[in-house]
Amino acid sequence: MKHSNISIFIPHIGCPHMCSFCDQRTISGSQHAPSGEEVREICSKALCESKSPENSEIAFFGGSFTAVPRDYMAELLEAAKPFVGSGKFHGIRISTRPDCIDREILDILKSYGVTSIELGAQSMMNHVLEANERGHTAHDVDQACVLIREYGFELGLQMMMGLYKSMPDDDLETVRRILDIHPDTVRIYPVVILKGTKLAELYEAGIYKTYSFDEMIETVSAALMMFADSGIRVIKCGLHASEFVEKDMTGGFYHPAFRELCESRIYRGKMSEIIAYEQSDTKKLVLAVSSSCISKAAGHKKSNIEYFRQYGIEVEIVGDENIAKYEVQLRR
Repeated sequence: MKHSNISIFIPHIGCPHMCSFCDQRTISGSQHAPSGEEVREICSKALCESKSPENSEIAFFGGSFTAVPRDYMAELLEAAKPFVGSGKFHGIRISTRPDCIDREILDILKSYGVTSIELGAQSMMNHVLEANERGHTAHDVDQACVLIREYGFELGLQMMMGLYKSMPDDDLETVRRILDIHPDTVRIYPVVILKGTKLAELYEAGIYKTYSFDEMIETVSAALMMFADSGIRVIKCGLHASEFVEKDMTGGFYHPAFRELCESRIYRGKMSEIIAYEQSDTKKLVLAVSSSCISKAAGHKKSNIEYFRQYGIEVEIVGDENIAKYEVQLRR
């Protein structure tokens, strides 16, 4: 059964830093800070409508949850706690900064039934963290992860690719360092430059030059494969489709089907390897992929089919439920 979140957005309250890329109002879509009563109403409605609540978590996203005023954090958790347990939601998921985690905080979160903690690592390269005014180091990420694991929480890490002073090699080194930590889940966010942010100022002044969209697709595709090979679930790849993002972005790497573009590129690479290995005059090949991945292998708007067609090769893609994700087999 597919996992889902009951998402409750918390605005930019209490966070000690305004990072170069941050416009929290745009990301959350609202400045409104929900009350405990509103949280109860949201959870109650979601529980009534859910067919499998045990596969869902109440998720506080949007801000640095453990940096909000302590009484407000307790109010929100107090409101959510009664909706967790047998016949109810699986748990509570929160997102926060690595430097806003300590034993006192983790004791509080544990007492209210929090099950999952996601850390906004963004990069594991200190020069990138400093340039983007994150206010923490890669060591802070490592230390927070050790504590979170010690307390038995599910651990998620969020990374941002293409930040100021970060290049593909830096981003892939961040991936490798995250692999060493081996979190349960990862979110990959290719940077989107939003109006009113420090990144936008640097970008418009010509100081910050992003790498190409195609390079980003290649880099994220490589990251997806690295995480898949290590058994780490990537639960998000690219910002969710949002009128606020589309309206306020001034540059960067946004596409409403970003993950599909990346996974299509993975399949193109796998199919190219098979075609190169064949080195025959065959003009038509039948390639099998996982039954659930036929559209991904065909490419966004069948871009992979067209890619090979320009080289005089007709590719037919068929499904096989016994084939693993990202694997391709030749069927002729």
